[in-house]
This record gives sequence, C-alpha cells and structure tokens, in this order.
Amino acid sequence: MNSRVRLWLYLAATCGICLTAALVVKDGYRGILSTLELAGWGLLWLVPIRAAALALDARGWWLMLRPGDPKHRAGWGFLTWVANVRDGVSNLLPVARVGGDLLGIRLVMMRGLGGAAVTASVLVEISITLINQFLFALLGLVLLVDRIRPDPLLLRLTIGVSLALPLALSLLALLRYGSVFQRLRRALKNVLGGDGKLTSLLGDAAVLDDEIRVLCGRMTRLIRCGLWQLAGMLVGAVEIWFTLKLLHHPVGLVTPLILESLTQALRQIGFAVPAGLGVQEAAFVMLGGMLGLSGDLALSLALARRLRELACGIPMILSWQWVEGRRLRTLFSAPFRLPRKRPDSADRIGVDAADST
Repeated sequence: MNSRVRLWLYLAATCGICLTAALVVKDGYRGILSTLELAGWGLLWLVPIRAAALALDARGWWLMLRPGDPKHRAGWGFLTWVANVRDGVSNLLPVARVGGDLLGIRLVMMRGLGGAAVTASVLVEISITLINQFLFALLGLVLLVDRIRPDPLLLRLTIGVSLALPLALSLLALLRYGSVFQRLRRALKNVLGGDGKLTSLLGDAAVLDDEIRVLCGRMTRLIRCGLWQLAGMLVGAVEIWFTLKLLHHPVGLVTPLILESLTQALRQIGFAVPAGLGVQEAAFVMLGGMLGLSGDLALSLALARRLRELACGIPMILSWQWVEGRRLRTLFSAPFRLPRKRPDSADRIGVDAADST
C-alpha cells in the first residue's frame, strides 16, 4: 500500500476515534455503560444474527460466481466464511472497504478458480450492493419524512443519498458496455510503453471485461442476487430492533429500518474512514435524536454494534490467518518432501505372484 494512502487511513481512523470519544464524553460514559449493562450477555445473540445476514449476502455472491465455477469448488458455505472474513477485515483493520473485497477475491482464487471470474463476480456484486443500498436508504428516508417534519439537515441527507443511484447505475453500465479494464491497460501501455508482461495484462483485462459482460447480461441472476442482498439488509434492521429490546427500549420495526438504512448510507458516504469510525456513531446519535432516542441510548446502540463487530471479526481474522499460515507451510514444505517410493520390478513381480496364488 502506498505510504501516503496508509497515512491518510491512519489519520482518518484517528479522527474517527476522537469523534467517538467526544460523543461518549458529551453524553456521559456512565449512562452509556449502565445502559449497556442492561443488555448483558444477551448482546452475544447479535453474533448469529449478523452471521445470518452475511449468509444471505453470500448467497447472492454465489449466484454471481456460479457461472465461473462449473466444478462447484466455492460453495455457499465457503463463500459465507469468506464474506465473514471480508466483513471482519473491513470493520477491524485500518483499510478502506475495498481491502476486504480484495481479500475475498484472493481467498476464493485459492480454491483454484480463475481470477477473471472471481473478480468479475465481486465487481458486479458491489455494483448491485450500491443500487440496493440506495433503494434501502430511499425507503429509510421515506419512513423518516413520514415520522418527522422536514428540516435542512434532512434535505441535505436526501440529496447525498440521491447521488448514489446515478453513480451505481453508471458503474454497472460502464462495466457492462465500457470495456473498462482493456481501456485502463491500454492507457497504461501508452504512458509506460513496452510489451511483454504488459501485453499479457491486456489479455487478462480482455478476459475480465468479457466475464463482466456475461454476468451483466444475466438479468434474472442479477435480480435474484439483489433480492438476497436486500434480505440481508433487512436482517441488519432486525439486529437493531433486537438490540433496542435488550437495552430495555422496545420499538416497532420502522425505527430500526430508518436507523439501519440511513446509517449504512452514511457509512458508504464516509467510505474512506476505516470501519466508519466516528461516522457510524455520529449517524446513530443524529438519526436517533430525530427519532426520539436519547443521546446515551443512541451511543449505547452504536457501541453495542462495535462490540458485535469485535465478537464477529476477531475469530474470522484469526481463521483467515490460520488458512494463510497453513498455505505457507504447504508451499515451503513441498520442495523438501521425499517422493513416495515406488516398488522396484522384483518387488512388483513378487506381489503379482502372491496375488496369482
């Protein structure tokens, strides 16, 4: 990773942590801790709820990957594990969201699948996710406008969310018709010059563009993938509903839908901040205030989600490290393995004679 990019990520994460700390100090950490104590060990139920949401999301990814995986090397269960690892890396490590997506591509390719097919499935899946997040955020905005009187802050939020749909549709259209990666490699060749490896990269780019065009042309599969993703997003709203119930503040389903949809939209807007540090907490406080939640309750809800991210993410990252370590041990030990001894001709004759008797 470029040193400047790394520096920016660390600075953004530091600012997010400072913003979260300021919100906690402002609303009083004692009240927040006492609110979290009401939930107790019940917060552990958030882990399987999140796992269910990611399993639904992975089902949509599986649909996108299936045409490039005729031998079924990457099943739904495996992709669910990869989706959990992607989520853990994006939430806990100082990387932008794209870091988890790149890792997901690498893990699936370790199953022996072609890089073009895997990368195409992830790129198309991300495009569908952007469209779904717009639709989900639009639902949240409609419900929010129905609950409160419009104000300037709500108007700005509406404008920000509305910009996401043209962006997502443009990305999908560009992937479908634009031969993006061939153009990119051609531009690099014009700037850098030379052939050899660059020519092979151009060939790989053409294959990737072809894979993307094939996926984008399967409209039924795209719609099914989108429906699975939307189901996962709705499970995220159920998580908020259940958390508020654990915090002794039961609500209907409308408030969790608003909080989940618009919080996720704001996290996407602040995608450059690792794990949405500070962005998520500020979103819960701002939206919670509009919906009648106190500051300490909204922050307790946000911190409960952070605890769930730790409980889900740490085991997944450790499992990823175990897989990487096992792979490295295999690679390093392969040159030193003794070949299996084949029986010589005399031994083979003796065995054959014994068999014949």
